[in-house]
Parts: sequence; C-alpha cells; structure tokens
Amino acid sequence: MNTYTKFLIKTYLYSILNVFFIFFCLIYVLNLLTELEFFKQTNVNNYFPLYLSLINTPILVFEMFPFIFLISTQFFFNNLFKDNEMNIFKYSGLKNTKIFSILTITTFFIGIIIITIFYNLSSNLKNLYLGLKSNYTEDKKYLAVITNNGLWIKDIYNENILMINASSFNKNELINTYISEFDKNFEIKRNIKSKKIDISNKEWIIKDAEIYIQNSKEIVESLKFKTNFDYELIQNLFSNMSSLSLIELIEMRKNYKKLNYSLTEIDLQLFKLISFPIYFILMFIFSAVIMMNTKTFKNKSLKIIIGLFLSVIIYYVNNFFHVMGTSEKINVVGSVFIPLIILTIINSLLMRNINAK
Repeated sequence: MNTYTKFLIKTYLYSILNVFFIFFCLIYVLNLLTELEFFKQTNVNNYFPLYLSLINTPILVFEMFPFIFLISTQFFFNNLFKDNEMNIFKYSGLKNTKIFSILTITTFFIGIIIITIFYNLSSNLKNLYLGLKSNYTEDKKYLAVITNNGLWIKDIYNENILMINASSFNKNELINTYISEFDKNFEIKRNIKSKKIDISNKEWIIKDAEIYIQNSKEIVESLKFKTNFDYELIQNLFSNMSSLSLIELIEMRKNYKKLNYSLTEIDLQLFKLISFPIYFILMFIFSAVIMMNTKTFKNKSLKIIIGLFLSVIIYYVNNFFHVMGTSEKINVVGSVFIPLIILTIINSLLMRNINAK
C-alpha cells in the first residue's frame, strides 16, 4: 500500500468517524427528549432515560449510515480541494478513477464491518432496550413468540391466564390451536382444542371447539373467546426486526416459514442488510461525482447543497418503495433493489462528465 493510498483511506475514515459522531450525538439528544417525555410521570431514576437513550441510539444511527457516507464523502472531498491536495494527486499522476476505486473498495469493507459487527451489537442493545422499557408499558402482560413448535401466546384477561399454542397461521386464522385457561392462582379451569380459530378481532371465534373441563368433554360448533390479542397486535409484536441479529433473523425466518406466517417483514430486513454495503458504495459514488465534477458544479457550497437536496429525494424514493414492499404491492426484492438501480443510473449519468485524468 503506497503513501497516497494510506493517506486517502486514513482521511476518508477520519471524515466518516467525525460525521458518525455528530449523527450519534444528535440522535441521542432527540431520543433522550422522547424518553424524558415518556418517563416524566413515572418514578424512575434520573439516569434511567439517559441509559435507555444510549442503548437505543446505535440502531437509529445504523439506519442513517447511507447518509453518513454521503455527507462524509462531501466533507472529505471538500477538504481535499480546500487544501489543494487534489491538485497534488493530479500532478503526481493519480487519476480520479484510481481515487474512486481505492475509496469504493474501502467503503465496501467498512460496509461489511457495519453489517456484521455494528448491526449485531446494535440489535442486541435494541433488544435490551425493548426489554427494559416493556416494564413500564402495557405490553408487559403480552407475550408472543415463534418457535419450532409454532406460535406461543401468553395473555391475561379478566384475571384469567391464557396459554395458547398454534401450529400455523392462515391469514387471520390460527390453525391446530390448543388453549389452556388458568385462574389467578394458576389452577386449570379448562382446555380448548380447535383446528381453526378466527382472530380478526379480540373476540375470537373458535370453530368446532373441543372443551375439556376436568374429565368431561364438550364440543361447541362456534365459541366466542375474548382475549387481548388480535391478528394486528400479533403482527405488531413481531414487527420490530431491528432487535434481531443476522443469525436470529435467519433462524426466525425458518420458524416463520414453518408456521406459514408472512415473510414480508423479515425478508425486507434481510434484503436491506444484504444490500446496505452496495447502498453505501452508491451513496459514496453519488456524493463523490458531484464533488469532483468541476465542469458542472464549480461552487463547492453549491455542490454540498445539491448533494444534500438530492439525498432527501433519494430517502423518500427509498421509503416509498419500502412501503410498497411492506404492503406487498411489489415483491420484496424489487422494493429493496429498484431504488439502488435508480441510484446506479443517476451515478452513471453523472460520471460521464467527471474529470478523469
């Protein structure tokens, strides 16, 4: 590795760390304000919101990494131009394309580190955050998990404790379900077995219910059964994919598939993680070609403003396709990669005017 390469990588990393630190502080403060508002009527230690904000901030910063790369690149090239270092590179025979290739490879490896180390650490902290905060929300009485044995639900309704196990989902229905109902002293009241339960709302319709009370058995064609759960609540409990590490996401996907549960949310998260290193590279190239294209954009401040303005458009385009994917109006792969293809086309058009020596 020659001196120029070392200098470029070192300066680029320094720029990324500076922008990362700024983003981290800003997001931490904003998150802290939210936590202080949440706990203002609660008797908790004054340091608790500070701690919660600290462990929740990394996963929020993770979502902003594409824009961290964009802004870092702008500052990186702005400093190079300001100190006339770009002219030194040109006089030394270092072409713009060579600078691009060095920093593109660097961005890719940084992206891999972010996905494999930073994301997994952030997701674990997010999981810790959700666990600690759940003690101060109504959700603490709800529990729903997906395992190799299907869906398990623990609920408390009218002082009755409900333990529910279903082998699979079919839209708004639970399939092959077994319900155990206990009183507040955890004494068994009854067991209910059914092949199909409609959970469209919180008053479930249990079809062909087999009811077991002590040694007696009764079959009811249609039984109304009230709980705190409906299909929407179950979906919401499993919608926070950012609290799952890569390995946990892959394992959870297997369980979702076995349970016939919708794979949309988990596939969106997995494909997003897979695509992030590419996204980082495209955002780097997008920012770099604007900063280096002196024929089209001569004013440095104008370059930064244009880059930031276009990044906002990119954000909303990306968010639009994400919503389309979540609502299943387009497939998951398309919702993740169409914005990247659009960004690639934009980069290709911009690179046609770049001053490569």
